[in-house]
Amino acid sequence: MKYRRLGNSGLQVSALGLGTNAFGKRADEASSRRILDHALDSGINFIDTANIYTGSESERIIGMALEGKRQQVVLATKAGLTKGQGPNERGSSRVHIMQELEGSLKRLRTDYVDLYQIHTFDPATPLEETMRALEDMIRSGKVRYIGASNYKAWELMKALGISDRYGLNRYVSTQCSYSLADRTPENELVPLCLDQGVGIIPYFPLAGGILTGKYSAADSVPAGSRADKDPSFTRFLIPERIQLGEQVVELAAGSGTTATALSLAWLMTRPAVSTVIVGATRAEQLMESLRSVELVLEAEVLEQLEQLSIHFRYEKPMAVYRLPKE
Repeated sequence: MKYRRLGNSGLQVSALGLGTNAFGKRADEASSRRILDHALDSGINFIDTANIYTGSESERIIGMALEGKRQQVVLATKAGLTKGQGPNERGSSRVHIMQELEGSLKRLRTDYVDLYQIHTFDPATPLEETMRALEDMIRSGKVRYIGASNYKAWELMKALGISDRYGLNRYVSTQCSYSLADRTPENELVPLCLDQGVGIIPYFPLAGGILTGKYSAADSVPAGSRADKDPSFTRFLIPERIQLGEQVVELAAGSGTTATALSLAWLMTRPAVSTVIVGATRAEQLMESLRSVELVLEAEVLEQLEQLSIHFRYEKPMAVYRLPKE
């Protein structure tokens, strides 16, 4: 496994990380534990979850599976998206994120998380309130580093500026949808992160499986696929993305590799990317993704991928998770 610094921090994270939003739903508890064990055995140390994944089951399963192994991992979770129906059960107010941190710690069976991330920007809460609350979490020893997720570039820069102004800890990372099928972060977010020393953690690195070539049309989805289990995913299955998936499969075959490995390896070459999180519902899927870590892409292949995907730099983002408007 290869390891990289998370942004400008001193924290070393595996080039490939494990995303766990399928744990407890598309992957049952036994499968989830096998996947996690295989990840650790393969050198993956970055484990990403959130308080809302599968109704908090993801955190609970991870907590049980990591007993006796906690020191082996960089454990990351999130809060900020809607957790319940109450007036203070969403957003990044002090009361909500502190309450959610305590719940996450209990489910994860740990007294600290390595990376605590605000799941999305909250327009109803002053950023100073959020950043001071995160500072208090760090000072309490319950959080080691802090990160953002689904922030627009101006929102992230404002948060960094507030931290600098008041001498608070800064976000060291940001999560966003980023793949060959969604290159919109390259327009504003990537330059900002390079300038400010913030590490990018792409989610949807395979565009939800589109880049593996498994989808041929929005109305014809494979049994067991993400679109099969979550019909709302079909909104992403536009003809241009499906065609890109087919082209990536063809290019990978000609390069002696797979579309999965090729797509992930491409992301690992992108500036500011610290770790690429991939999900899995079976240990075999994770084994396929691990091939990307050692894959070296020739200049000609990189240029072909550039030409195939350049259109998706100027499209709308594939996925952005925001709080509903009040």
